[in-house]
Amino acid sequence: MAILGLDCKLYHGTAGSTASTEATNVKDVKLSLSAGSADITTRSSNGWRVKAATLKEASLTFKVLYLSSDSFFTALKTAYLGNSALAIRVGDDTAAGLDADWNVTQFDLDQSLEEGVWIDVTCQPTILSTGGRAPSWASGSSSSTGNP
Repeated sequence: MAILGLDCKLYHGTAGSTASTEATNVKDVKLSLSAGSADITTRSSNGWRVKAATLKEASLTFKVLYLSSDSFFTALKTAYLGNSALAIRVGDDTAAGLDADWNVTQFDLDQSLEEGVWIDVTCQPTILSTGGRAPSWASGSSSSTGNP
């Protein structure tokens, strides 16, 4: 059965710990994952260039409704203005997904005339906080390091 985006989960919390507070004031969540590559071509590759995956990268984008009473909005604004990290876990309908400490690297205010006021947010993993954590893949209720 297909999973709908509205059933997926986004959690936030204090950097250095697993995010546990569900963020419901969000839409259009997108987790982008990629890896660099190293050229490992040799004469034995029969004229084909071959690559090996190297460092992984992640970027998280979403929209949050401008609600000054919302704890997630406040946490994002505070993290952005203070250059500090916050814990975010982005997952599917069982909350399985990437768990990390993130920096807010973009916080764009959209005041379209006929829409609610939305903030376009971009986050990238960091290990700036005391006890900072490397990104890991959470499988529902627990997390583990390694590949998704």
